[in-house]
Amino acid sequence: MNDAEGFDMQELEWDAGRGVWLAAGAALVEQVLEHPGLRVRPPAEAVPLALAGGSAGEVFGALVRMNDGERHAAPRLALQRALAAFAQPAAPPASASMAQQRARLVAGRLLAQGCSYRAWTFDAPVSTVASLLGFADAQLPAVARWMGDFVACLSPLSSAAQIAAAHAASLRLLAAMRALLQAAPAGSLAAAVAQEAQAAGWRNDHAILANLVGLLSQTYEATAGLLGNCLVALQQGADRVDAAQLVAQVMRSDPPIVNTRRFAAERCTVGGVTVEAGQAILVMLGAAQRGFGHGRHACPGQQLARQLAAGCIEALGSAPLPQLTWTYRASLNARLPEFEQ
Repeated sequence: MNDAEGFDMQELEWDAGRGVWLAAGAALVEQVLEHPGLRVRPPAEAVPLALAGGSAGEVFGALVRMNDGERHAAPRLALQRALAAFAQPAAPPASASMAQQRARLVAGRLLAQGCSYRAWTFDAPVSTVASLLGFADAQLPAVARWMGDFVACLSPLSSAAQIAAAHAASLRLLAAMRALLQAAPAGSLAAAVAQEAQAAGWRNDHAILANLVGLLSQTYEATAGLLGNCLVALQQGADRVDAAQLVAQVMRSDPPIVNTRRFAAERCTVGGVTVEAGQAILVMLGAAQRGFGHGRHACPGQQLARQLAAGCIEALGSAPLPQLTWTYRASLNARLPEFEQ
């Protein structure tokens, strides 16, 4: 499923062609992701140069998953605690979490409106999270559209036109989040984040807004990839009687995020070799079955993502799927199927 599948490396290996160290195998991947001397961004480039100076770059620079140390701890704690309640199983007689139930509703409505599978795999998860945040149903199409424009800038493969559109979209998303937080509906995810941010001592208003945008962006790509890969599995004969089991199976065999990177902030020893300051490590998450990461930067919404995908699969009902064809979106670290239908 990726270029390291089947490897169980005991030490980092140098890839001269890409100019990076390679880490594959669960134990080695975990060692890299836990190492205190390795960072999520190059020490001299906290924000990609292509995004610097614009609104999308300001959002990027505030994201929990793109920061270490103090700037990471309080925001991560707040997000974890806020997300937990929405991912908890519901009280009997219901068993699905609030997130899974909402995903089934939102995804089902999009299908009933004639949404293509190509659009549905991206729009259903992000629209569900926007709904959980507290956005009204009438706002969901715009939020999904802005998010599609925003995430297009997060890849090193992004074009100048995509980056310009992302700056504009990030301004709209920040404004929408600001308005939402000012009157967040009781019981909404936005209200929960605001409450947990205050309890955790996280008082940077812009960072809170940026990380709500970041939550949607992770949903748009990672959860869309998980849902898309579930559809691929169904096309290949997988059973959808138990949606949660299907999602778990796909996370093991065909996870949406297969690679990430870490950067040495200082000379350090990891994976049996010396990594010089500034060198990068390509961490092969998919090969190690660590598709949601590990350690301090493990995805705080991994349980939520699984339940969103399961709810969307349940929305398909029992009717047979049409014959789908797909290609994969150009990406350095993800497997995101794009369906032709």
